[in-house]
Parts: sequence; C-alpha cells; structure tokens
Amino acid sequence: FILGETCSALLLFISIMTMFMSGVVAIFEYDLKKIIALSTLSQLGMMMFSISLGLYELAFFHLLTHALFKALLFLCAGILIHGAGNTQDIRSFGGLSLNLPLVTVCMNLANLSLCGVPFLAGFYSKDLIVELACQYSWGIFVLLMMFICLSLTVLYSVRLTYLSFVGPYGGGTSISVCESDYSLVGPVVILSFTSLVSGPILSWLNFPAPVLIFLPVFLKWGALFFVGVSLLVMLSLQGLTYSYKWGAVSKFSGLMWFLPWLTGQGFSMKTLKNA
Repeated sequence: FILGETCSALLLFISIMTMFMSGVVAIFEYDLKKIIALSTLSQLGMMMFSISLGLYELAFFHLLTHALFKALLFLCAGILIHGAGNTQDIRSFGGLSLNLPLVTVCMNLANLSLCGVPFLAGFYSKDLIVELACQYSWGIFVLLMMFICLSLTVLYSVRLTYLSFVGPYGGGTSISVCESDYSLVGPVVILSFTSLVSGPILSWLNFPAPVLIFLPVFLKWGALFFVGVSLLVMLSLQGLTYSYKWGAVSKFSGLMWFLPWLTGQGFSMKTLKNA
C-alpha cells in the first residue's frame, strides 16, 4: 500500500465507523436535507474504505457514479421542499407520489442507485468494491461491518421513500404544478437518464478489460441478501414513524452521537460565554 499498513488500518477503521454512524443517524433523522447529507457522508466513507484497501481507481469510479445520482437526489429534494410549502420535515410529506409522480420516479431511481440495486449506476461501483473487499484478509469483523453499513443505506433510503411518497398524508401543503416547470423537471429527467446508463459507460471507460472475481457463494450473494433483509425490516417497522418508541436511541442518534458537542460546539459555547 502507498499509505503504509498502519495508515491503511487506521483509515479502514475511521471509514467503517463513518459509514456506520452516518447510516444509524440517518435512520432516525426527519430533516430531508440532513438525510441526504448523511447519505453523502456514508458514501464518502465508502470511498475512503476503498482507498484503505488500495483500490484507488475504484474509489474514483465510485466518486463519479455517486456524483451523478446524488445530484439527482438533491434536485428532487429541492422540488419536494418547494412543492411541500418549503418544509423539510418528511413527516409532513406523505402521499406525494399522487401529486408529483415524475419526481417520485426519479427520486426513487436515485435511491435505488444509492442502495446498489443491480444494473443502476451505483451498483457497478459499490458491488465491485464489496466483492474485492471480500478478497482481503482483514477478518470477519470488517466484512460484517461492511455488510451492515450496506444494510443501513437501504434502511434509510426505504424509510425516506415510505414517509415521503407511500405513507399517510402528513398534513403539509403540496403543489403539483411543480412538474409543469420545465426548468425544474428538465435537469431531473436528464440526470435520471445518466443514473441509468452512466454505470456501464464509466465502467467500460475506466476498466477496458473485464473483471472476473471468484468468491464463495455466501459472499457472492451476501450484499443482495443484506439488501433484501434490510428492505423487509424497514417495511415491517413502517418507516420508523413513531420516534417515541425508540426514546433514548432516537435522541442519541439525532444528536450525531454527541460528536458536535465533543468536537466544536462545546468549546465554542464556552468561549463565547466568556466573551
């Protein structure tokens, strides 16, 4: 490794903990923009995880594919916020698929690509990182944490889709005229097309030679198994609508594991009070 064995192990630990923390926090978050920001943090952790294994080209490949479907996700979120009366709380959405069908399709396409559903843009980079990571001898703990982090991505993506488009109406306003504004919908449709075709195109450009990876059956199907189980778990929890059932866990996660207090906020508040 270019980074050295010690630096690679440290980066591996930090990247896995970043993916895990951002995934857990996103599950209990209700701010739409925060959920997408935490999703970005999780994918940055995936890129650093790839770099810690020495897979620099795959990290760059995932950066390119992630940029396309995450840009689509942010644009769709902006349309949702505009159409829902400038509110970011996903609990006030609900049933938006009836009023914003095109945005619903495009945003779900971005979410599926984020989860690594086969043959979408995110699948070609994430699945390759996961399969190559399974060949490294870092131990069962690293592999298990990697699959858990993949499951968390599916959990908060399904939760976001359920509370925004499928779940009961939350009481907020909804403006269906947003989809008649081509300046809003046009870029979304274009990015939706790139989320479909950018995966194989970028894969052919970055890796002209085909990649063949031999793994045991349980590792080969491990990612899809965790994705399917996560989907069923979140649907059974009904999108974690009622946060009071989770009490301290929800509060602890909503405060980002107290990291803002431990890093910057506590020191800033003390110094500002003294000033």
